[in-house]
Amino acid sequence: MRFFHAVHRLILSTCILVISTIGYACADDSKPASPPIERLQDRSAAPKSTTELLEELKRERNPDVAKTIAANLVTQWADTGSATADLLTQWADKARREKRNAAALDFLDQVIVLDPKDPRGWAKRATLNYSLGNVRKAVSDLNEVLKIEPRYFPAIQMLATILTESGSDEKAMKAWQDYLDVYPADRSAQKAFSDLAEKLAGART
Repeated sequence: MRFFHAVHRLILSTCILVISTIGYACADDSKPASPPIERLQDRSAAPKSTTELLEELKRERNPDVAKTIAANLVTQWADTGSATADLLTQWADKARREKRNAAALDFLDQVIVLDPKDPRGWAKRATLNYSLGNVRKAVSDLNEVLKIEPRYFPAIQMLATILTESGSDEKAMKAWQDYLDVYPADRSAQKAFSDLAEKLAGART
């Protein structure tokens, strides 16, 4: 028995020595410590938030990398979190493909009524209105999108395009600048902004 007590004291002494020299806890066998490396890996694998992706998009200067970030953002914005809204949106898409535009608009109206704070319904209805030539209604819907999420760059891009096509050059240039503030690596937007800047500069001389 004394032999076992001596061994036990030796083990405890060894644990104290380990704690004092390298800072690891000597855990009881019945309560194994969870590996810190695994916990770090779990955190790094977590999906990035919309805010984090928007910050990355604003910093990124490589067009290809930025395009991937932008695609991830569009995917996140497409997730309403509502099965009913998703189903209505699917019906609207199907009706639009079948040229049943009135039905598609009705479905999107229901999506907006269901959750007016979801920018996707407004954005989809803006796209449909624009394709039908209802430019004023499209702009109204886009403004609603940007009230909810001012950094919703697909809506800014559509608004800038509409303003450019309508000849509202100064407003279009401002819209493209807003777009580039969110998505600075988009080369087509850079060119659109540059072309308008040159046009306006020439008009003033």
